[in-house]
Amino acid sequence: MKFPTTRRGALLSMVAGAAVMLALPALAQDVTITFWGSYGNGGNSTQQDALNNTLIPAFEAAHPGIKVQYVDVPYDSLLQKLTTSAAGGELPDLVRADLGWVPQFAKLGVLVPLSDAMADFQELADKTYPGVLATNLYKGKYYGLPLDTNTRVLVTSQEALDAAGLSAPPATFDELKASAGKLKEAGISVFADGGLGAWNIMPWIWSGGGDITDPELTKSTGYLDSAQNVATIQMLVDLYNAGQIPNLIIGNQGATGTSDGLPSAEYANIFDGPWMAGIWKDQYPDFTPIYASVPAGPGGSVSVVGGEDIVVTASSPNQEAALEFVRFTQSELFQVEMVKTGQMTVLPAYAEQQNAIAPFYATFAEQLKTAKNRLAISSASKVDGILNTELTAAFKGEVSVQDALTKAAGQIDALLAEENS
Repeated sequence: MKFPTTRRGALLSMVAGAAVMLALPALAQDVTITFWGSYGNGGNSTQQDALNNTLIPAFEAAHPGIKVQYVDVPYDSLLQKLTTSAAGGELPDLVRADLGWVPQFAKLGVLVPLSDAMADFQELADKTYPGVLATNLYKGKYYGLPLDTNTRVLVTSQEALDAAGLSAPPATFDELKASAGKLKEAGISVFADGGLGAWNIMPWIWSGGGDITDPELTKSTGYLDSAQNVATIQMLVDLYNAGQIPNLIIGNQGATGTSDGLPSAEYANIFDGPWMAGIWKDQYPDFTPIYASVPAGPGGSVSVVGGEDIVVTASSPNQEAALEFVRFTQSELFQVEMVKTGQMTVLPAYAEQQNAIAPFYATFAEQLKTAKNRLAISSASKVDGILNTELTAAFKGEVSVQDALTKAAGQIDALLAEENS
C-alpha cells in the first residue's frame, strides 16, 4: 500500500520516529498477516479508511517485508465467524475483539498469552488505563492489549434541570435522591436506563462501595449480596417505586428510549457513552448534553469499561510479525489517528490530544481513571441474564432486594465454580 500523496510527507516523518521505537530484531521477509475486525461496522467507513489508508501503510513503511491484510466483518457477524473459524482451525493472525470475547477465546486455548510472549508486555501494559487493561486478564495471564475504549458517564439534560429549578447534575447519591422530588413535580424522571445487566448496574454497585465477586473470581455469595449492595439497589428500587425511574429499566419495550428521552427532557439523567454525541448531533441538533461523572457513593465515582482489545491467535504462523503490529497499535500515531475517527485512546498519555480533538471526551477520560471491567469469565453473558432476571423481580416488588441479590449470587457461584474447574 502507498500513502495518499497529500499525506505522504507528514506520515513519513511520523513513521521515521515510530520505526525507531518499534525496531526489534529483523523479521522474516515477505510475511502477510491477516487482521479481522469491525472498523467498517456495516458501512461506516471513517475508521476503516483511517486503518487502510493511513495506519497500515505507516506500519508497512516502518516494517519492510510485512504486509497487513485487513478483513472487515460486520460486528453482529464477527463473533460467530470467530467461533466457527476457531473450531475449524482457520483463525487470522490478529483479531480486534470485543473485550467480552477475550475470556471466551482464552478459555478455548486459541489465543496467545501476550504477557508470556512479549518481553516488553509489562512496559506497554503499564501505560494503559488499569480497568481497560484488565479486560485482557484471564486466569492470571493477559491475552491481549487494549485497542480502543469507552465508558459510561452521567449525561444530563439542561432543559430538565431548568424545569426543576436545579443548577447542576447530581454529583453524589444523596444529590440524586434530593433532586428526584423536584423533577417529579415537573413531570421528569430523575434517571433512566435500559436494563439491569452488568453494563447497567455495575457503576451503581461499584460507586456504592460493593462488588459482584471476590477479587479472585471464586465466589459471589458474600459480595453481591453485601449490605453495601443491598443499600445501593434499594435506593434505585425506592426511586422506581416512587415513579422517579421509568419501567424502561425492567425491559418495557414501549417506554421511551434513553436516546430520545434525554433530549426531550422526559428524563433528566442517563448513563451513556461517547458515541451518543454523534447520534444526537444528527437527530437532535439543538440538544447540548451535559457530561459529568457517575454520581459518587461510598465507593467513589466508578463506572464500567467498554471497548475492544487486540489479540494474537495461537494458530498464527506469523506470530512475531503479528506482535509487531500489536506494538504499533499502542503508538501515538495509531491511537491519535483513531481518536480522530471517534475512538477513545487507551493510553492516558494521549488524553490531552484527544480532548483537543473533541473536548467532551475530557469527562470520559477522567471517568476511565477509576472505571472497572466486568467479570472476566467466559460465561459473562450468563451473568447479565441472572442480574436482569433477579433484579427485575426486586424492582417489581416480587422479592426483597436482599433475596434477589442472594439468589443471583448463588447462581453466579455456580458459574464461577464451572469456570475454575
